[in-house]
Amino acid sequence: MTEHRLQLPLTDAAIEGLRAGDYVYLTGPVFAARDAAHKRMVEALARGDRLPVDLRGQVIYYVGPTPAKPGAVIGSAGPTTAARMDAYTIPLLEAGLKGAIGKGGRGHEVREALVEHRAVYFLAVGGAAALLSKHIRRSEVVAYEDLGMETIRLLELDEFPAIVCNDIQGGDALEMGKATWRREATRGA
Repeated sequence: MTEHRLQLPLTDAAIEGLRAGDYVYLTGPVFAARDAAHKRMVEALARGDRLPVDLRGQVIYYVGPTPAKPGAVIGSAGPTTAARMDAYTIPLLEAGLKGAIGKGGRGHEVREALVEHRAVYFLAVGGAAALLSKHIRRSEVVAYEDLGMETIRLLELDEFPAIVCNDIQGGDALEMGKATWRREATRGA
């Protein structure tokens, strides 16, 4: 496993060198969005409407941050379960999305689409929302303000820690981990 410091938005060159299981530290802009915003974006694409944000080369962080305390940029900002966004992911990849950050694995169709569209999926540590929020330097509502905590925000990350779960070669860190566990369990039996 390798460590990478990545400047966002993502480029094809940056993605090319990533492998499932690699550690990354992300710096730069990402969009924060959850279920309701994803649904609304996919509905807009289906109607032929323009999206309120340009997703080309961008990363979406599956997060609905809590309100910021006085003097803070953002409240707790931990990842939500990525599989809930699977139904919306492929149309957003087709619109140019290059990456996503969440927790948990992705479905088979999304994993295949990540390879096809040369995009990556990153894992962020669940249960560490307060710690992860310390890597967010700016938060600004940019679309769908009526959705409350599920509004689309533009976040500025600074050395945000994550792990490459799904790479453009079809690698899957979670599946690799399961295979290693099975081998170890078989040896111990």
